[in-house]
Amino acid sequence: MSEVQDFIRETVTENPVVLFMKGTAQFPQCGFSGRAIQVLQASGVTKLVTVNVLDDEEVRQGIKEYSNWPTIPQLYVAGEFIGGSDIIAEMHENGELVTVLKEAGALA
Repeated sequence: MSEVQDFIRETVTENPVVLFMKGTAQFPQCGFSGRAIQVLQASGVTKLVTVNVLDDEEVRQGIKEYSNWPTIPQLYVAGEFIGGSDIIAEMHENGELVTVLKEAGALA
């Protein structure tokens, strides 16, 4: 396994909630990443780690391989891939996201 894959695996397993995104939580660099951050904040997440894929092309490509998912952002909760911004928003609307975040101990 490559160093990038090791970094991704360690990041998603050592943190309750990880969002691989374009930009930062304070300054998203695409609408989908911004939407994902808004939904997570609206859900009350307190233990969120973000990884800006624009900082490292290897991470940007590596996360797509790791999840076998072609787009960014990508949300991981308790080490498991949840999905992108549409899935996050849908889960928020139907109440599933809060349940998953609670189970991961990521809410206040």
